[in-house]
Amino acid sequence: MPLESCMILLDNSEFMRNGDYIPTRLEAQSDAANMIVNQKTQSNPESTVGVIAMSSSGPSSGAELLVSPTDDLGKILSALHGVPLCGEMVRNGKDAVDIAASVQVATLALKHRRNKNGAQRIVLFVGSPLTCAEARSFIKAGKQLKKNNVFIDVIAMGELGDNEPKLRELVDAANGSSANEEGAERNCHLVTIPAGVLPSDVLITSPIFRGDAAPMGGDMGGAAAGAGGGGGDTFAAYGGVDPNMDPELAMALRVSMEEERARQERVSAAAAESNQEEKSGDGEDDAAAANNAESMEGITAGVENDEDALLQQALAMSMAENQASSTTEETTAAAGESTAMDMGDDDDDAAMQMA
Repeated sequence: MPLESCMILLDNSEFMRNGDYIPTRLEAQSDAANMIVNQKTQSNPESTVGVIAMSSSGPSSGAELLVSPTDDLGKILSALHGVPLCGEMVRNGKDAVDIAASVQVATLALKHRRNKNGAQRIVLFVGSPLTCAEARSFIKAGKQLKKNNVFIDVIAMGELGDNEPKLRELVDAANGSSANEEGAERNCHLVTIPAGVLPSDVLITSPIFRGDAAPMGGDMGGAAAGAGGGGGDTFAAYGGVDPNMDPELAMALRVSMEEERARQERVSAAAAESNQEEKSGDGEDDAAAANNAESMEGITAGVENDEDALLQQALAMSMAENQASSTTEETTAAAGESTAMDMGDDDDDAAMQMA
């Protein structure tokens, strides 16, 4: 990422005690700010980060500069974790935090940054209701940021119904009129965090964390599915986790994803092999059935042939028996006639002798 000087504005009013974010708004904000600080400092070693608390216990009860833009990570983290809750719920018809005044203090701190070559950016956390401030004050503050070449990223936590329209006016004014053109890049972003969702889970896939410019309409308003939303392709091989931020978690996720991919490939290969075996088994069964049918047909044909042969043989035997009986009868008749003739001859001879 390019060199950048960033000011983080924290909301530490009494409204941050609410437990609609786990565990409270203040601690969820601190966790998200800690992640942004690590990302900014590790992406470029010359980048600097400062911290401002938008409520203070002093006479002014306004914004308090805790740390000027610096690259000392220990000093930054110490300021983040030491932000106390202070201020009043409502101060004489004013909101618990003054967004316009806090943005002006952050712009002044960036103006006196050490390295003038880098870009300027403000990351604003808002968790208090903005009921008293008028929309025109946000538009004026946004135009002033645009004039000073300062980008702003706004993270809205709670009170979204009242705060989101005004905060969007601030972001749109900071982007300028050219950002309203179709396909134009927007260097300022608004991210709304629904209740019950960890801000860090939403921010990790947002343009604020990735540091890229979103196209028109790229603000992640109402990012209820931010943890699995668009932008995770940047670190898809590591499960959406930046390996520079948490190398152990990123490597564990990568190994787990590779193992799951290998398991799915094995399951797919086993299923394909099983289907192929079933198809080959069906072919063998069909061939065996065909062979059995042919064998049965052969046996049936053989039995039919055997029956025909037996019938022919029986018919031949019957005819032979008939012929034999007729021959016997003829022989007997002939023998009888011969005997009769012999007896007649004998009788004749005897008569002649007696005569």
